Amino acid sequence: MYKYLSLFLLVLLCKSSLAQQGTPFGNLGGAARGGKTDSIHFEHRDDAKDSVNISFRYLDSIRSLRFDTSLNDFYKYFIVPSSQQFLGNDGAGGYNLIFSPYAKAGWDAGFHAYDAYKYTLENSRFFKTTRPFTQFVFQGFPSKEQVIKILHTQNPKPNLNFGLEFKLINSPGYLSYQNTNHSSLRFFSSYQGKRKRYGAFFSLITNNIRGAENGGIQSDTFLNSKNFEKRFTIPVNMGGSEYSDPGVFNQSFTTGTTQKDFTFFYKHYYDLGKKDSVEINDSTTEYLFYSKLRFQHTFTYSTYNYQFKDLEPDSALYQQWYDTTLHLKDTLIVVDSWKIISNDFSLLQFPDTKNSGQYLLAGARLENIKGTFTSGSKSFYNIILHGEYRNKTKNKLWDILAKGELYMNGLNSGDYNIYSSLSRYLNKRWGNVSLLFNNVNRSPSFIYSTLSSFNFGNSASYNKENFIILKATADNPFISLSAANYFITNYLFFLDYYKTEQYSKVINLLQLSASKKFRLSKRWNWYTEATLQQTDAAAPIKVPLLYTRNRFAYEGLFFKNLNLSTGIEIRYYTPYKAANYSPVMGQFMPQDTSSISNRPDITAFMHFRIKTFTGYLRAENLNTISFYNGFGFTHNNFAAPHYITPGLIIRLGIQWNFVN
Repeated sequence: MYKYLSLFLLVLLCKSSLAQQGTPFGNLGGAARGGKTDSIHFEHRDDAKDSVNISFRYLDSIRSLRFDTSLNDFYKYFIVPSSQQFLGNDGAGGYNLIFSPYAKAGWDAGFHAYDAYKYTLENSRFFKTTRPFTQFVFQGFPSKEQVIKILHTQNPKPNLNFGLEFKLINSPGYLSYQNTNHSSLRFFSSYQGKRKRYGAFFSLITNNIRGAENGGIQSDTFLNSKNFEKRFTIPVNMGGSEYSDPGVFNQSFTTGTTQKDFTFFYKHYYDLGKKDSVEINDSTTEYLFYSKLRFQHTFTYSTYNYQFKDLEPDSALYQQWYDTTLHLKDTLIVVDSWKIISNDFSLLQFPDTKNSGQYLLAGARLENIKGTFTSGSKSFYNIILHGEYRNKTKNKLWDILAKGELYMNGLNSGDYNIYSSLSRYLNKRWGNVSLLFNNVNRSPSFIYSTLSSFNFGNSASYNKENFIILKATADNPFISLSAANYFITNYLFFLDYYKTEQYSKVINLLQLSASKKFRLSKRWNWYTEATLQQTDAAAPIKVPLLYTRNRFAYEGLFFKNLNLSTGIEIRYYTPYKAANYSPVMGQFMPQDTSSISNRPDITAFMHFRIKTFTGYLRAENLNTISFYNGFGFTHNNFAAPHYITPGLIIRLGIQWNFVN
């Protein structure tokens, strides 16, 4: 289905690109003027017609942003951040090498290994554009993977915008039973009334995550055997008894994870305040409105479905890993499903009539929650009070934000979130400095509950987790610096493949980060970023002491239109006891028995842009070169114990922007 949808969308894009070009031979000049002539007049292409003024902002943000047009960083186009470590295949479960906890109050199902691939309300963008705009991104390699991303947005009227985003990730993997197939779709729209009293934001989001799980390779010694130079022949722990040669259109699996979610979101408001207008010309009047009081309502309906299935389970493995007895021809299917309806009512007051960036907000939210498990269905609710103060001064120098929410009653009663930040823009030389404080008290994720279908015999009652985060940043043209300190109490984690545990001591984790661009010569630039992390060795959180990424790039503008960046990219992190992975639970679990000590990840790249067309060619994992059993790229790195990353990968990709 997806390949046909991709083809259909590609045809539409091609049609759109042809529409930009107009009639190739212009008008027959005499006919256009009513005269008679056989001469042909060619129209001169006006590049200004392909220009577009486009901006966006995230939900509940007052800051307007523009696209990042930098060419040298591949991860502006890729599907996950550069610090994400996924389990050996695009679209597989993963974790961030730079520690970032899930610190949100309220209900949480507890499944986050695939979060990096999903559309969410938090990463939704609402656009404003002067012309219809389409962005098409494709990357892949025959028989190995395909990634397609499409964005289209337009303003049919100045006060109305709508658009859609589509993302497809399809990768067969490099080992047996490792294929992934994800698709995400997001519709969005924003509207403001002509008199600017009424406004609305709408979003419809769906994610379909499907990833096979093989449990890792059975033994690391297979990596050095000449019999297993083709890595898909290495025996794996889960998936079945027959080896499968992966193919890009093989979307089925016998063992794996399926996560589906759907969100309908609608926020609208009505303002009271001061009217004004500006007469543009005799026939056009621009209406202005300065809000004093806003009535705001937000409705959200969401469904979530988390499933693990194994149609050919190995009874001995399940007995060893999960203490679960399975009989011959048994199948294992574990499902948690949720439906959540949320209604939020808020009042906003604007003290300064002509500064919409300063306001006070007070609101209340009611959540109705229904969960369905193996044992049956159960309904819950939450009543939440929340407030916010924001002041982005009219001179754009200060930005103050303080907000909080308290769960008064219901499933997550007693949860709270307190957040405050202070930013100050100094000048062009010293840039912006900011301070951040965040304190979150949250109930354990539902996967730790005895009601969850994914609870395999854990009966403990756990206390609420508490996170205190202190952070300071300085961002200027010379260097970007940040320091963060995490204080974590009652940290919950998986002790092994299914057992859960709570750490009673306070965990203190310190992070120091820096990034900078060095100009080595007229054409050569060095981009470097590094993060130092330190925590108590006895704590269940394990992180590499140093994570760093460096790009040495030859860059410049050639032949007037060719913008080029080519060079070497190196990613490295110090040896550490990387978390193991539980396939059934979809959770990463700390371990103290083995350390991951990898070679630096080395990539040769060439990125280029010609007007609105961007292309990239990358040779990744050059570090896996080996002469042990003859020449090959078989010195694989590890993402987790018994989970290897691929050998040499050639990535081809394009990004093409169309202005209609």
